Amino acid sequence: MMLRLFAFLALALAATPALGQQEVNITADLFTLDEQTSTAVFTGNVVVVHPTVTVWAPKVVATYGAGGTSDIKTFEATGAVKLETTDQTATGQRAVFTPGDQLLRLTGDVVVVNAGGTVNSDELVVNLETNVSTFTSGQKGRVTGVFTSQ
Repeated sequence: MMLRLFAFLALALAATPALGQQEVNITADLFTLDEQTSTAVFTGNVVVVHPTVTVWAPKVVATYGAGGTSDIKTFEATGAVKLETTDQTATGQRAVFTPGDQLLRLTGDVVVVNAGGTVNSDELVVNLETNVSTFTSGQKGRVTGVFTSQ
């Protein structure tokens, strides 16, 4: 299911107490923690590995609140972003997760591929509270999909 990929990503990056016991490994060429702006910035060949999802991006920025780095307000991956689970892959130019409203937005030439097919769009918004995924098109045309019957 398309939603599963994004649910895993959101859970992996939300820094919820339930995930406090799970290890998330992040590697990058450079890491900058700016306490003035409450941001943690990873740049250069960023790889985020969680037990259920791996994210690749040139840049990842986490903005956190008063609770410090465990109080994530937004998580943004930019550049050629790739999200992968054991059964599906999604790519785009920007992925933003906001734990406060439980929305994950993947934008910019979005392609989601799994055994059931492929969907192409300009934007995908996944509402993790309602389990509704919405693919939309922009000025480039329409949402397209190729599906394989099982």
